[in-house]
Amino acid sequence: MKTLTKSPAENYLILHPISWQTFGRICEELSQNSSKRLTYNQGYLQIMSPLMEHENNNWFISRLVFIMAEEWDLNIKSVGSLTLKRDDIQKGIEPDACFYLKNEPEVRNKLSIDLNQGDKPPDLAIEIDITSGSLDKFAIYAALAVPEIWRYDGNNLRFYGLNQETNSYEEITESLAFPLLDITLIPSWLEQRFIIGETATLKQVRQWIKEQIKE
Repeated sequence: MKTLTKSPAENYLILHPISWQTFGRICEELSQNSSKRLTYNQGYLQIMSPLMEHENNNWFISRLVFIMAEEWDLNIKSVGSLTLKRDDIQKGIEPDACFYLKNEPEVRNKLSIDLNQGDKPPDLAIEIDITSGSLDKFAIYAALAVPEIWRYDGNNLRFYGLNQETNSYEEITESLAFPLLDITLIPSWLEQRFIIGETATLKQVRQWIKEQIKE
């Protein structure tokens, strides 16, 4: 009997010590390489290279976000894996995907976003973390004041909201960005795509939302 070994969904490289200035230069040099995700905290730099499983999950969950925004008539601005960083606290991270919803009007006409210049962080960040890196990304997101994170580990998609009193994330059962969303349905959608295909599954998602609107 053959034993099947699951391939990793991400490759990680962690460097230390790396200065904040060096991190900035690496961000600039890799700015045209969207296949890398950088995370920086207290001298540690993590470089993640996503593989197919990672990117497929990222695309599908991001598409769910767009469909929900479209059907619930919410303006959305996608900024992809935008580098979110602040010089004053020397923390930076590149989400797999991030979106402006509530604060979309404030960045609608912007072609660049800089948290150092007072721009607000995205309302929602997507983190695909199947292989599991070693840096605490939640602490960085909290320092940058990102309100909500969706984290998918290959089996479960969990929702986290920022508690401003404790400046930490708590698992939530209702999305801050999409309060009408029944998050218990998402695992079935993630599984259904392997059975009937992504397009057919996304059509089902869209139909479910239309039915909720009618009700």
